[in-house]
Amino acid sequence: MTVNKEELYTIIDRSLDEAMINGRFMFKMYDYLKLNKWTRKDVGEFMESSVFGEVLGAVSELDDYLHGDKVMREAYGHISKPNARKRFNYLSSLVEEARQYYTDRRPGRKKGSKNKKS
Repeated sequence: MTVNKEELYTIIDRSLDEAMINGRFMFKMYDYLKLNKWTRKDVGEFMESSVFGEVLGAVSELDDYLHGDKVMREAYGHISKPNARKRFNYLSSLVEEARQYYTDRRPGRKKGSKNKKS
């Protein structure tokens, strides 16, 4: 089964716009990747894409704004700090979920609990 990368790129672009403009957080990255059976290779390619880079850039800019950067305060001054924090947390979760899925899809045996004999 081949994954539709363009579909994910479109969803990420739309999610980024919705989060930054309207403050709506509608997408769960890990659930999408798992439901559509993305491979580790595909996720790795996605994480190297310009779309993922845009999300990383927005996370970085919001982090700078929240930590008092004067240039970012001018750029994001129309967003209150609590709302900026919500946007930062949401976009960070998209990045972390992609990284977590990439890690979870490592080849090899899954680690399980070891049975102890009494």
